[in-house]
Amino acid sequence: MKKLLIRLGINAVALYAAVALLDGRGINPQNENWLSFVWLALIFGLVNAIIKPVLVVMSCPLLILTLGLGTLVINTLMFLMAGWIGTQFQVGFTVDNFWVGLIGAIIVSIVSFVLTGLFKDDLKKRSHR
Repeated sequence: MKKLLIRLGINAVALYAAVALLDGRGINPQNENWLSFVWLALIFGLVNAIIKPVLVVMSCPLLILTLGLGTLVINTLMFLMAGWIGTQFQVGFTVDNFWVGLIGAIIVSIVSFVLTGLFKDDLKKRSHR
């Protein structure tokens, strides 16, 4: 449970960073309170857990051809989809175009990478029952 909460927090902070940095430059958030970003992080996690593996398998030849750079497109689509699904629940954001979504996905990836590195000990611990 602790790992899930840490990952949810990391996603919430990463999404907040992307929306805050790009607000007014192509991303328009519906709500800017922390609870909205927690819900959005939950949606983002579900989208990445359910839809992203299917897209990766379907685009495997493209990923091989582009030496993995196609994952940027997949990450951008996941970012855009999480924002769109979030708007249906009044917690998401709208993105003006693909390039802003790409920059937002890159920001989320960088912030998530850094925060995961900071919390790596907490995320690696196994619960003993």
